[in-house]
Amino acid sequence: MNRITCHDLTKKYGSKTALDHLNLELDSGKIVGLLGPNGSGKTTLIKLACRLLQPTSGEILINGQKPGKASKASIAYLPDRDFLPDYMRVSQLIQYYVDFFRDFDPDRAHQLLTSLEIDEKMQLNRLSKGNREKTQLVLTMSRQAEIYILDEPIAGVDPAARDFILRTIIGNYEKNALVLISTHLIADVEPLLDQILFLKNGQLVLNGDAEQIRYDRGMSIDQLFREVFEC
Repeated sequence: MNRITCHDLTKKYGSKTALDHLNLELDSGKIVGLLGPNGSGKTTLIKLACRLLQPTSGEILINGQKPGKASKASIAYLPDRDFLPDYMRVSQLIQYYVDFFRDFDPDRAHQLLTSLEIDEKMQLNRLSKGNREKTQLVLTMSRQAEIYILDEPIAGVDPAARDFILRTIIGNYEKNALVLISTHLIADVEPLLDQILFLKNGQLVLNGDAEQIRYDRGMSIDQLFREVFEC
């Protein structure tokens, strides 16, 4: 089973506490929405899972092990900003992923890029912002990973492109995988989500089945978010 587990996970930046004794267990086969306002600890949690940060105290485990070489090989991570060499052509980026990730499926990448009408001969820095983000998502979702972690995957693209990206996510992740999506565009991703996490000031204030939460609260997840985090 592919799983992310947190035991009293705490991360501080000087006197500021980004995550405060977080206890959490996420299992495979689900698309989980990691939701909260800016500064709630979402990106910190993601970076801890990807071993880009170290906990101040407590622990985070990926499939029962501390983040390391093995967990990096099992996680397909999409950051919230450009992260690929922009001088490379799209075709070179595909080969780059083939070389680095054993679970990368180049045929899937070619198919998705063709459907997006993205020219693989183009350099990344010659693509529009939206097409750069689509290319990065295609490369991420073309891995046959155990865990997908997507940080704001639809933030910088137009509504039509969002629909395609969401279809790409739902149609291309491994069905026994865990997908963790952090986003502010809750109404767009809500139909995808099986489980909801609300983070506030580094603490978990809501964790549950998306459908059950909608039934119990009598409102959408987007409406509930606005109520819980009302300024």
